[in-house]
Amino acid sequence: MRALVTGASGFLGGHIVDECVRAGDQVRVLVRPSSDLGYLGTVPGIDLAFGDLRDEASLRDAVRGVDVVYHSAARVTDFGSRSQFWHTNVAGTERLLQAARDNGVSRFVFVSSPSATMTGADQFDIDESTPYPDRFLNLYSETKSEAEKRILAANGPDFTTCALRPRGIWGPRDWHGFMPRLVARMLDGRLPDLSGGRTVYASLCHCTNAAAACRLAAVSDRVGGKAYFIADAEKSDVWALIAEVADLFGARPPTRRVPPVVRDALVNLVEAAWKIPYLAHRHSPPLSRYSVALLTRSSTYDTGAAERDFGYRPRIGQRTGLDLLKRWVDGIGGVDEFVRHAR
Repeated sequence: MRALVTGASGFLGGHIVDECVRAGDQVRVLVRPSSDLGYLGTVPGIDLAFGDLRDEASLRDAVRGVDVVYHSAARVTDFGSRSQFWHTNVAGTERLLQAARDNGVSRFVFVSSPSATMTGADQFDIDESTPYPDRFLNLYSETKSEAEKRILAANGPDFTTCALRPRGIWGPRDWHGFMPRLVARMLDGRLPDLSGGRTVYASLCHCTNAAAACRLAAVSDRVGGKAYFIADAEKSDVWALIAEVADLFGARPPTRRVPPVVRDALVNLVEAAWKIPYLAHRHSPPLSRYSVALLTRSSTYDTGAAERDFGYRPRIGQRTGLDLLKRWVDGIGGVDEFVRHAR
């Protein structure tokens, strides 16, 4: 197939490029002139399309002659204004969707997130029948949910759309995601045990598994208008995994426990302070309802629909994935280089 990948200079987007190249597809990537093209420059045969989700003309040029769009670009930070999140995650997605539809693209695979269905409560083995919440934990969750709704509504006889929801993507070439941030905080002694003594379970998704799911969905005739959870086979004990990762990278696992009543009071104070636009639009909060929920509330997913409709099965297990991650970290110069951008 002839594929366009957005967000290709980022983490998951780069792995989608790899998956498409392995499958023999012709790959074009949408990148900004300011994008870091270091890795993409090592991938033979890809076509660079310079543009931006705000620029309709560049989007029309990027999708011309393409069979499938993989849209993984998004604003994923935990700070910014409502306008910034909306313009990228919703309006930008709509512009790309319209350009694809108007130029004869037949398939559109949207990289969504389980954050679109997060409530802040435990969610065990939920499937795609779980409704969107009435109240979202942050602007990222709200705008990913809104974009997903529009993607699924755009499905039609000659234009197949679907949304994939990989959770906690991790693996090699991750410079800014949750894994380097966790390791950085443990190395610096800044990650307390927030669990309150609870065992917390989570589904994560190795980058290879997420990218493979995208390519499988793109060639399936059963995905139109549907969303799918994508995850590794393992349901991880979050705090046990954090300790294992600490040991892997020579960090100290969290030992200082913060009582839940203190933790929740701190979250309320920080979120009150982050209503001040100067802080909210420019700086990441040290704590938030969203970040605390990721570490203190179970979130596991049933991937049976993805297996049924496009044959998804995780290729990389967690133990193998951790070994591959360690090998990559050693290859780039060690753990300090791994966490350099996350500090």
